[in-house]
Amino acid sequence: MSMPWSGSYTESTRSSRSTRPTYLPPHLRNPSLPPRSNVEQLNVNAYDDVPVEVSGADIPEPLSSFSEIGDLYDNIRRCKYAKPTPIQRYAIPVGMAGRDVMACAQTGSGKTAAFCFPIISGILKDKRTTASISTRGRGGCAFPLALILSPTRELSCQIHEEAKKFSYLTGLKVVVVYGGAPITPQLRNLEKGVDILVATPGRLVDMIEKSRVSLQAVKYLALDEADRMLDMGFEPQVRKIVQKMKMPPPGRRQTMLFSATFPTEIQRLASDFLSNYIFLAAGKVGSSTDLIVQKVEFVPDTDKKDHLLNLLHAQHSNQMDAKLALTLIFVETKRGADTLERWLVRSGIPSIAIHGDKMQFERERALKSFKSGQTPVLVATDVAARGLDVPNVAHVINFDLPRNIDDYVHRIGRTGRAGKSGLATAFFNDKNVPLAKDLVELMQGANQEIPNWLSEYAETCYSSDGARTSRYVGSKFGGYDYRSASFHSGSGNYSSQFVDAEDATNYAVSASAFTYGAPFAAGCYGPSETDSFPAASYSYSVDYAPVTATGWD
Repeated sequence: MSMPWSGSYTESTRSSRSTRPTYLPPHLRNPSLPPRSNVEQLNVNAYDDVPVEVSGADIPEPLSSFSEIGDLYDNIRRCKYAKPTPIQRYAIPVGMAGRDVMACAQTGSGKTAAFCFPIISGILKDKRTTASISTRGRGGCAFPLALILSPTRELSCQIHEEAKKFSYLTGLKVVVVYGGAPITPQLRNLEKGVDILVATPGRLVDMIEKSRVSLQAVKYLALDEADRMLDMGFEPQVRKIVQKMKMPPPGRRQTMLFSATFPTEIQRLASDFLSNYIFLAAGKVGSSTDLIVQKVEFVPDTDKKDHLLNLLHAQHSNQMDAKLALTLIFVETKRGADTLERWLVRSGIPSIAIHGDKMQFERERALKSFKSGQTPVLVATDVAARGLDVPNVAHVINFDLPRNIDDYVHRIGRTGRAGKSGLATAFFNDKNVPLAKDLVELMQGANQEIPNWLSEYAETCYSSDGARTSRYVGSKFGGYDYRSASFHSGSGNYSSQFVDAEDATNYAVSASAFTYGAPFAAGCYGPSETDSFPAASYSYSVDYAPVTATGWD
């Protein structure tokens, strides 16, 4: 099938500098990634290989089947959810038991369902066992029973759509409010009543201060992408919402925090909102799924555009229909996104940009056009890096690498979702040297092929700095429960509980069984400064082991 832009790439669009080498990696000259639909079929029964760490008191038994969620089973079947992913198996019973939870799992592992199912089931149970609860309130003020906070408008809208599907025919009312859009329609929706409110912090604070929303009846609180919600930019607003706006305190409400990364610093902040919580870590936390093939290419800034153009034309001349193989390109700045979009369009590549300075209708239009395949290339800043689930993203390109490794993890997690394969290509040059060490460690943990030159950069950077260059020292992604103080002491007899997802057998795994510095089962990193973890032999086959948690985010 011909591409939408087939034939539009002519010699006149090439750089006039004919002596410049053509950057075309082997994986795009001879693409060997299997069809995405086949990958999904091959990995349906592979979820049980994912290690899960559980810590806390009185841990509920894991979920064996969605049929155990009686209230929602019909809707779960309508959504074609065949079996729980590892994070769902352990988080849903914790949530349904009324316990607080802090959960880490890889991108695309089904975290949205893991907190939505317990919330919806809990509200339905409450309504059956108590007198009718009015969520419409008095004087036009809405009293939601559940609040779900997320950092971006797009993610809030996505959660809203998923929650509406999960609560279909239950009578529950799900409303979303976010900034950048007219407030009047959102207020009208609230006036009709709301059981579950999905919101961004800024718009929610505004509505509370105008007495249009009250949090006094909130019994369930969920924070999606909780590490970002509690980072410096959002923490004051979130703390204000949770602690200073009459929301019931921990113990009188249930709190669920979910993210793909949970650094120790953020865990400490988050613990202020939790009571006697259970910590879950599914898969290699802070890592990427093994189904994402990661490639790093050395590309000087002056050559990036030519390199990008060659990649796009190579992949679309050798792979499937562009509508079934979307490409997401990340850049550092808003101006850079607009500039690159215009350049790609002039070069004959249907593209569209999304960033924080766009009006909300422009952002929604861009996502709709991208998801439909009308413009199969989306140029984005980190506004699109977290939580967004676009099913057919086959290739993520880091045109500009981020400044820290956890943002890289979230970016490449836009592909390789729901058991499908994905490809992530990064343009690396001298400006990105501080990221080299963490990038090498991440790729080792995901059994990726690491270029020799990148390893040399990592060693040089590490030696010259004399200390780790990553933002979070040690187990920076939060693949362990920070309450385990013995880990911080560096003692060799620290034990975590890892649970086999198939038969719920508990295993005590001692850190002394691993070489410090090697990425081990839950993605933790020891304090050693030398990686002794041997990278597995690289292959484009789908037979990766262990297979990461997969599902619908």
